[in-house]
Amino acid sequence: MSAAARREQVLDVATEIVGEHGFQAVSIQSVAQRAGVTRPIVYEHFGSLHGLLEAVVKREMSRAMEQLAATRLPDLSDGDPVALMLGSLRAYLAAVEEHPTTWRLVLMPAEGAPETLRKRIVRGRAEVLQSLTEAVRPGSLPVEASEDPELTARILSAMADEYARLVLADPVRFPPARLLEHARWWLRQAAR
Repeated sequence: MSAAARREQVLDVATEIVGEHGFQAVSIQSVAQRAGVTRPIVYEHFGSLHGLLEAVVKREMSRAMEQLAATRLPDLSDGDPVALMLGSLRAYLAAVEEHPTTWRLVLMPAEGAPETLRKRIVRGRAEVLQSLTEAVRPGSLPVEASEDPELTARILSAMADEYARLVLADPVRFPPARLLEHARWWLRQAAR
């Protein structure tokens, strides 16, 4: 296995352990054992447990931000705002469904998470809120809510994140189709 492939394998294993048991369950020994490598191999790639956890956080947050870029809300004046918002939400929930471990780290950080995860989440949320605020600027929605784009963006972001948490916590009870139908209803009520 190449060094790059081995590094990714070790990151995958560490991420799995975090997803299953939280950050506090990750140790150089547990990762090495599950990956089928020696501890020196893990140290060689990451230097320390802190370095390994930082690499997990960096990779998963990068993945989350890439996935979010694909869900970016387009200019709502370019079509039916409700349909455009639902399309963005559909793409977001699909990303959450396809990459649950990544999104659990972002939306439901495990106990013992490194401080850098919290900081990256705060930065990522700020970027999302800025993008949403621009999308719901005055005149882009056919309702008064667009007169306070910052508040509208925060409400939409909170709803989308709660829908995503429901998909992660109980996908049978809260499948994306059910959540999208609820969002359609809510957005139509708000558009009145």
